[in-house]
Amino acid sequence: MSSPTLDLDTVDLSDRTFWGAPPEQRHAVYDQLRRERPFAFFAEPVIPYIEPGPGYHAVTRYADVEAISCQPALFSSGSGAVSIADMPPDLNEFYGSLISMDDPRHGKIRRIVAKAFTPRVLEKLVGNVQAVADDVVARARRTAEDGDGTIDVVADLAAPIPLRVICDMMGIPDDDRAMVLQQSNVILSGGDPELVQDEEQMVTAFLEAGEELAGLMARLAAERHAHPADDLTTALVSTEVDGERLTRQEIASFFILLLVAGNETTRNAISQGVLALSEHPAERDRWAADPGLTRTAVEEVVRWTSPITWMRRTAAQDVELSGQSFPAGSKFLLFYGAANRDPAVFPDPHRFDLSRDPNPHVGFGSRGPHFCLGAHLARREIGVAFRAFADQLPDLEVVGPPARLESSFVNGLKRLPARLTGAR
Repeated sequence: MSSPTLDLDTVDLSDRTFWGAPPEQRHAVYDQLRRERPFAFFAEPVIPYIEPGPGYHAVTRYADVEAISCQPALFSSGSGAVSIADMPPDLNEFYGSLISMDDPRHGKIRRIVAKAFTPRVLEKLVGNVQAVADDVVARARRTAEDGDGTIDVVADLAAPIPLRVICDMMGIPDDDRAMVLQQSNVILSGGDPELVQDEEQMVTAFLEAGEELAGLMARLAAERHAHPADDLTTALVSTEVDGERLTRQEIASFFILLLVAGNETTRNAISQGVLALSEHPAERDRWAADPGLTRTAVEEVVRWTSPITWMRRTAAQDVELSGQSFPAGSKFLLFYGAANRDPAVFPDPHRFDLSRDPNPHVGFGSRGPHFCLGAHLARREIGVAFRAFADQLPDLEVVGPPARLESSFVNGLKRLPARLTGAR
């Protein structure tokens, strides 16, 4: 893909409408920023009731993303990893969980969580993914056959699979699952006007969504403390490291993190992967014909879609990056989608190649202590989902443009219209 020359002075990565534009426009901007302004500076987005901050640097080169991620003592997450603005410390930790922590606290929480994710728990989860995917696909076909042959890839395929896996994993009752999906959508809306109608009420909606999810987990944690079950919630309330357990608030915070990292990101990798395959039918047919391609295909889907657009780091002291000096307190947004198309690392980076190998993408984060804890499960879900589509929905056809989420943080789709050509 040849990128046109742009006037970078007119580009504003803090403008929410920029993120609703087609990916080609976004990547054209990334390409030019990477070449000309690898640490471009932007004013922070205006958020009602939040004091504007000093601005941030957009990090678009793979090497710089990796350098920052590998030096947590110099580039802090504890000041906030999932928000550009400086949030109150309690909100920052509640909505970011261990993603927005530095050592030693980060290490303690991660050790407790990792201990709860035992091989037995993970094996049970992995085994459950196939059953969930098969059921979701069967329901989608019934929806098409009972109607006009059309489905929404997001609502009927991509959203239910990871949501059901996480809710099964945590032991969330069926009656609460619609609420979990609705409130996680609000938290990750990025202020999209379709999901949060009144921008002035965005912060209130965000807080209320968190409170409702926290209330669910408080109730569930109390139930599991009194009556243990074979689920992750029981493991989280009972696991100890050095005599310490997670508090109820830490469990609620981790649940919100699971919804972000394990639900939304996998959902968007699946939905945008379906879109990418429809745009590259030769690759789609190649994968359908060769299940052995799944390992590298999953990695390419994650690289191509980069479901989480950025994470933030803050300079803990005066630092230097690629020969450029930055004062303590400088904010950096690590743009994973830009790093995943860096030609210094990925030959022909704008080519969708399901056999790309090696593929050292940063779709699950870069090297360092904050690499995604659930990457193995996410890979499994994506691989199983696409094999189920190839085997059971070979007639799936995208029939319209996607509705893109207007969010700088989550690279997501709200809807993707499709039809099953054999359903009618």
